Amino acid sequence: MPSIPLRLLIWTLFLCLVSCDQQVQQVLTSDHPETKNGFLRRFSVESAVKEVLTAAQEHDLDVWHATSTFVDIYSPPDEPFLPNELASIPHTTTLVLTTTPKPLRSNTEWDLSSLTNTSFHDAYHPLDEVEAFLNQLVLTYPNITRLENLGHSAEGREMVGLTISSGPAVVDKKSKKKKPRTPRDIEKLGFVIVGAQHAREWIATSTSLFLAHAIAANKSEAHSLAHLLKHFDFHIVPTPNPDGYDYTWTTDRFWYKNRQPVGPYSKCVGLDMNRNSGYKWKAEPVDRDLKEKDKGQRDTKPRTPVNPCSHWYPGTRPFESPEVNNIANWVANLPNVVGFLDLRSYGQMLSSPYSYKCKRLPKDAEDQIEAALGAANALTSVHGTSFQTGSLCSMLYPAPGNILDWMYAREAIKYSYVAHLRDTGTYGFSLPERWIRPTGEETSGLIDYLSRFIAVHAKSV
Repeated sequence: MPSIPLRLLIWTLFLCLVSCDQQVQQVLTSDHPETKNGFLRRFSVESAVKEVLTAAQEHDLDVWHATSTFVDIYSPPDEPFLPNELASIPHTTTLVLTTTPKPLRSNTEWDLSSLTNTSFHDAYHPLDEVEAFLNQLVLTYPNITRLENLGHSAEGREMVGLTISSGPAVVDKKSKKKKPRTPRDIEKLGFVIVGAQHAREWIATSTSLFLAHAIAANKSEAHSLAHLLKHFDFHIVPTPNPDGYDYTWTTDRFWYKNRQPVGPYSKCVGLDMNRNSGYKWKAEPVDRDLKEKDKGQRDTKPRTPVNPCSHWYPGTRPFESPEVNNIANWVANLPNVVGFLDLRSYGQMLSSPYSYKCKRLPKDAEDQIEAALGAANALTSVHGTSFQTGSLCSMLYPAPGNILDWMYAREAIKYSYVAHLRDTGTYGFSLPERWIRPTGEETSGLIDYLSRFIAVHAKSV
């Protein structure tokens, strides 16, 4: 038997080590003895992106992320095979662990007196621990925080919003502004932050909790945002989809929608909360949105039936989701809101309106993009993470009924954005816990810049 050259042995060992390292990076570590793997495919043929998206919709596949250059499609362990039209398109396949991690601790008490030293932001947390964190945050910072009931979810869980405020605005008697001021002029500015509407986007929930802690924490701490309370009141909904989020911990790690019944005889459950807001909502299959329409041709009738089993099912009417309705009602009654941020994952993008149509730009597009570019640079300066900017539709696909468009067009929140957090697909929705704190820290940089920009342009400083 001929001997194998030493160089070949070394090269083979190197490839094995690289392959093993890449496989570890794709999954969320777990202590569960029994594991099942899903399959994440990336289609990187730019000319085939529209074809891939259309086929994915027709076969009700789970699209994790899509850009103008690639599409990520996930298949659960019990449905590992692709349709023939997709199987023939070049793609890569990664195994994804579907089990959930065990909570780090059995009790629900953490030291929240310090943002830097607490262990809370070192792990993902199930719904009961998220609620315990919010209650403990209010106990730790009672003078500036309060919880508000927004209403109930489809399964009857209470939805809560967290308001962080240092009190009424302090009027500078030396200000050169002309008097008298209107009540709105001397009100603080409002900023709304919403966590994961899509249940599986755990990093969005964890980041919303980190931001809440950063806003309340002492100004002397690194990454504290307490200085912004001089001009802003912050309103945060960490778990806008409590039923779905809980379901990702107990049953299906990659569940997407909420958990409301969609019909008396339907075998499927839930609708896409981020397609159920009232601005430009339509009960239309997503594949019609993805296909370019002929010039001068106008589609007014939806194709039937609209599939309630689809991941992107928008419901039968706007605000059919009680969670979406609760958030809209709450925000409508908040004073002087000038900033809105919807936290999502993944993709590393900061997006402005619109979502429903790519060819239409808002009248405030120039200011929105200017603020977004500065905020993205501020985020990058923290840990080097790069973010793209642009309209949400142009960077993903048309999605009517999005909360972004509602907040901008109907609530008149000029600086409305969606932030798709880490990463760009290496881990996808299974971002390892060691990246929770860095993601929170860099998002704090984004919030800091965006708030300062808004304050200056609102002439509040």
